[in-house]
This record gives sequence, structure tokens and C-alpha cells, in this order.
Amino acid sequence: MPTYAFRLLNVFAESTFGGNPLCVFEDARGMDEATMQALALQFNLSETTFILPSDNASARVRIFTPGYEMRFAGHPTLGTAHVVRELAGTGDTLTLEFLAGVVPVTAQDDVWTFTAPHSGMPKTAPAGLPDAELASLLGLQESDLLVSPLWVDTGADQLLVAVNSTDAVRRANPDSARLDIWPQSSLGRKTAYVFAFDPGQPGRVLSRYFFTKQGGGVAEDPGTGSACANLGGWLLATGRALPAEYLIDQGEAVGRPCRLRLSVGAGGAIRVGGRVLEIGRGTVTL
Repeated sequence: MPTYAFRLLNVFAESTFGGNPLCVFEDARGMDEATMQALALQFNLSETTFILPSDNASARVRIFTPGYEMRFAGHPTLGTAHVVRELAGTGDTLTLEFLAGVVPVTAQDDVWTFTAPHSGMPKTAPAGLPDAELASLLGLQESDLLVSPLWVDTGADQLLVAVNSTDAVRRANPDSARLDIWPQSSLGRKTAYVFAFDPGQPGRVLSRYFFTKQGGGVAEDPGTGSACANLGGWLLATGRALPAEYLIDQGEAVGRPCRLRLSVGAGGAIRVGGRVLEIGRGTVTL
């Protein structure tokens, strides 16, 4: 029976039990797609990744949630790069091949940064619901909105909801009884990234990321790199001054504090970074 090695990591972590958990399988050769999906469900983390050889990059990576495969995601990119560096001896600069394309990743010690897989202006679209109704879905008032919510896609499309205070971010409380009218992404996912610029701390953002769970209900992700990249896309799409750098705090509401680093260059390049900590290793025999 084949045995597969895996590692457990926390991404965007400033402490041992902070960050967003990730499971990385070191060598997925011999696994079929059904096995990868079953293992992702077994570990039941927001994502599990599987490393494979690549002709186009330092490694090819497949990303699975407990319910489906993803084209790209942020914290799996950084955590997997941390493992690839050690396994392949790449040094601090490498590339990872995803369904969404090849993504450059760099490191300074244990702080990793990826460049979002987009070019030019990001894809955007209206939310699809009136502002008042969408605010109500999130347990907020229309007056809490900074601007109208917007779909943004720099690798994985998500609904970005800018609010006018960090208090509104903390008050957000999605109504799980009304999921039937929640707007859907191009892949049929129902998400909302609620964020606010902190007037008391220039260059700081407080955010929360909500998504509907398999089988119903709403869950909250502690640290979402793809949504952070889409925040960079939002800055581009709304004409904010560039270059720009922000520190994004996420996860406090679920007891998993995360610190994400976002930069948007004058030319539009979006980079997202965070610290990666490995906390364990093991094997699975199938």
C-alpha cells in the first residue's frame, strides 16, 4: 500500500497557533483526483495541496477544498512554496504552476510573497443585488457601505464589500437563512470579503471573509490570500493612489489572527505575503 508524506503549516501566522492552517502533500505522484479530493475531505481544512512535477515551473500544485478543486488560492500558494523550497532546494525564488497559471513566489526567511496571476486591469462586475439588500445579507445597513460592492478577479473572483469603519467589519453577521439570494461567483461560489481602512492606523486594513459551507450555512476563513490580492485589484479598479502598501488583519473573529502584506505597484503588479510556520509532519497509508 502506498504511503504519502504530508506537512501541516500555518500561513499568515504571527504566532504558533495563529494563521490559516494548510496541509501539503509532498509528492502526489500516483494519486488520482478522487483520492486527492477524499484526502482534502479527510483533513477537512479550508484547503489541502498536492505537489507534482512540472515542466513549466519549480512544481505543479493542485488545490482542493473539502468539496472541490480550486484554480488558485493564496495561503496554499505560500505554504506550498515553503515546502517546495526545502524539498527541491530552489532557494528563495521559485515558481508554482496552478490551473490559473504559473505564479512567481519569493521569500525572505519565512515570509513568503506571491505575485497575483493577472495582467492589466482586473476583471470586475457589479454585485448583482441592490446595495441595501446586500448590506442586509451581511447584517449591516446600507449606510455602512463605503461604496457599492464589487466582484473582483485577480485569479479567483470574489465579492468585495468595502465598509466605512472597522466597527462595521466587526458587526458583520451574514444571514444564513437567505443564502438562496446570495450572489454567486463565476464558479458558483458564494463569498463576501468585508473590509475597512483603519483611520487610526494609516496603512492598515481590517477584513473578514465569509463563504457558504458545503451542506449549508456560512463559515469564516481566518486568512484569505486570494481575497487580499483582489483587494489589490479593487485598489486598481477604483483608482486609488499607487504604489500602495497595506497590512491586513484578518481572523480575529475566529480566534486565528492573521497578518497579510499587500503591495500594489505603480504598474499594477499585485503582491501578497505572509509568514509561514510549519507545525507538524506525518504520513498517510492508502
